[in-house]
Amino acid sequence: GSEREGTGIVIDSSGLILTIGYLVQEADSVEVSAADGRGVPASVIAYDFSTGFGLLRAAKPPTVKPIAFGDSATVPEREPVLIVGFDGVAPAFVVSRRPFAGYWEYLLDEAIYTAPATVNWQGAALINKEGKLLGVGSLVVGDAIGKGQVPGNLFVPIDLLKPILGDLISQGRTSSKPRPWIGVNTQDLQGKLIVTRVSPDSPADQAGLASGDIIVGIRGEQVTGHTDFYRKLWASGDAGTNIVLDVLKGTEI
Repeated sequence: GSEREGTGIVIDSSGLILTIGYLVQEADSVEVSAADGRGVPASVIAYDFSTGFGLLRAAKPPTVKPIAFGDSATVPEREPVLIVGFDGVAPAFVVSRRPFAGYWEYLLDEAIYTAPATVNWQGAALINKEGKLLGVGSLVVGDAIGKGQVPGNLFVPIDLLKPILGDLISQGRTSSKPRPWIGVNTQDLQGKLIVTRVSPDSPADQAGLASGDIIVGIRGEQVTGHTDFYRKLWASGDAGTNIVLDVLKGTEI
């Protein structure tokens, strides 16, 4: 839609605010509202496609004590946590730590999953019992445990931000080389990836991929799902390299 709403997390005293990137990606304007309801203009200073983090800078620093970062790598399963969003606080438990692959060329090697599910998770803060930040809310999921239908939420671990925060603040992106992106959304169907959307003017669009095509391999190597596909894609080289896809179009490959 034309407007998005979510939570921002104050991480320093100068007005730096952390959120989930899809809330602010391609935004024409951003406003930060504090507990008193007053709006303050903010500017987007970074969006990191690889992690999904977004960073804002409020024109006037909020009168909120910045939160300290925790160690998300060590949080165990069954750990009690708090999910803090703009609508309040919800108790939850960490129920699993495992990879997450999104249909939009996105992969987390280890995401944090919590249950029960809470609403208004977008950009919400995942906080441990010491009051430190463990992650940023990204999605609601139907399989938080990974087996069985247990609704919950997915958080991007805060440890992913620590090594790139300086770059995001200083230059709006990380200093690492960009990896290949082809511009497709796909649905994983028993290891075969059905193209559901092709970004206009993307490499996939220029190569003639279309909705309904099935990606079955890269460079003659079979792919077995989203995770395997992304890892093979990104292992092909830096952005700009030629990607050879094995694609089933109708009855021809």
